[in-house]
Amino acid sequence: MNEGVRILIVDDEAPIRNVLRLHLSEKGYKLSEAKTAAEALEQASGFHPHLVILDLGLPDKDGYEVLKELRAWTTVPVLVLTATDDESTKIRLLDKGADDYLTKPFSPGELLARVRVCLRHSGTVEATPIFESGDLRIDLNARLVTVDGVPIKLTSTEYEVLARLAREPGKVVAQNTLLRQIWGVTAEDQTHYLRIYIKQLRKKIEKIPSEPVHILTEPGVGYRLI
Repeated sequence: MNEGVRILIVDDEAPIRNVLRLHLSEKGYKLSEAKTAAEALEQASGFHPHLVILDLGLPDKDGYEVLKELRAWTTVPVLVLTATDDESTKIRLLDKGADDYLTKPFSPGELLARVRVCLRHSGTVEATPIFESGDLRIDLNARLVTVDGVPIKLTSTEYEVLARLAREPGKVVAQNTLLRQIWGVTAEDQTHYLRIYIKQLRKKIEKIPSEPVHILTEPGVGYRLI
C-alpha cells in the first residue's frame, strides 16, 4: 500500500533512527536517513521525499533552520520530533511550517498515525527543488529562473509569487493564500496586487503574455503553474 512513498528520517541518534526504520519499513515505506542538517538538505533535494521526519536537536544546525530552508523551496510535509511538550514549542513549530509534531518518547501506533495524516493532507507531493515545463525552468534552491536557458531577471516579489506556485505545480493556489503568505494577513483582500504581479510575470516568462501556457488563471479562485 505504501510502496513508492519515500520518507526521509533526520535524527543524529542511532537508536531513534533504528526505531523509526523498523516501524516504517514494516509498512512498506522507502526510507533514507540523515544524521546532520547538511545531510538532510542534500537528501531532501536528491531523494525527493514525500515526507520528512525531522529531529530538532541536530549537531550542526538547529532543526528550526532546517525547516526554514526546506520551506524556502518545498511544501513537502514535515513531521518534527521534539523532546519538549510545552505549548510554546508546538506553536512555534507550526508557525515555522511544520505540519505536525511528535513528542519523544512515542509509541509505534502514534508514529504511524501521524505519518498517515501528514501524507493524507499532502496527497504525497514530493520534495523537488526543480520545476521544468517546456522552455521554463525554476531552480528553487538557486533562486534561478530561466526561459530557453536564458536567466530571467525578477524582482524579489515576482520571484516569491512564482516560487510559491512552483512548490505546488499543477495545483490551484488560492488568491488569498498567495496574498497572505507573501504580503501578510492584512493583504488578503488586495487582489489587485496579485493581478499586477501575475501580469508582470507573464510578460517575462510567457512567449505570448496574452495567451499564457505556464501561469493559468482559475477565475475567482486563484492561479496554477502548469
